[in-house]
Amino acid sequence: MTLRTTQGLVALLLMLAAVAAHRPAWAGPPTDQLRAQMDRVIKVLEDPELKQEGRQVERRAAIRRVANDIFDFTETTRRSLGQHWHARTAAEREEFVRLYADLLERSYIGKIEMYSGERIQFLGDSMDREQATVRTKLITKAGTEIPVDYRMHRVAGDRWLTYDVAIEGVSMVANYRAQFNKIIQTSGYKALVSKLTAKQEEGLEADRELAIRKASQTK
Repeated sequence: MTLRTTQGLVALLLMLAAVAAHRPAWAGPPTDQLRAQMDRVIKVLEDPELKQEGRQVERRAAIRRVANDIFDFTETTRRSLGQHWHARTAAEREEFVRLYADLLERSYIGKIEMYSGERIQFLGDSMDREQATVRTKLITKAGTEIPVDYRMHRVAGDRWLTYDVAIEGVSMVANYRAQFNKIIQTSGYKALVSKLTAKQEEGLEADRELAIRKASQTK
């Protein structure tokens, strides 16, 4: 079984690059903070300097910084590994968080650059102590409406981060949990780490090729 970017994740990444169209009748800090981060994404995508040829490295670095301010990758990893998280040592957890975050970030950056004018409506949020769900609706250029829920939690003071996204009721975390669980049960935990490591190496090689092209263009 290969690790793959699901259709739900693709929709998520496109949605993260969407223009916030309407304010909800009521919204608390989770919605406000998520909207602010999306606005940052739009500024990066629309920055004329970063659109110039040879600026892909800086553009992607800027998008990656925003991704780090949207997601709590440790919490996403904990929930995605499920029961297997508890069996991992502190060092193994740290390694897996790093590999999984890299996988999600690279998927995020790749798809977000496909942004072509999708819109999003914020419908409001619901809060239960340290947990919150921000309800949104993605509107494609064809007029199709796709419900997208962000599951967030309070991490410090009044700061909220996303740990899961549900597209039309399908959870990103649950999808990856099923994939990870199958690999671990059939091939073992080390096999899963090897797959994620291979994905990271592919990404690093792509980064190196991009840097070489940039260097050749500036000569």
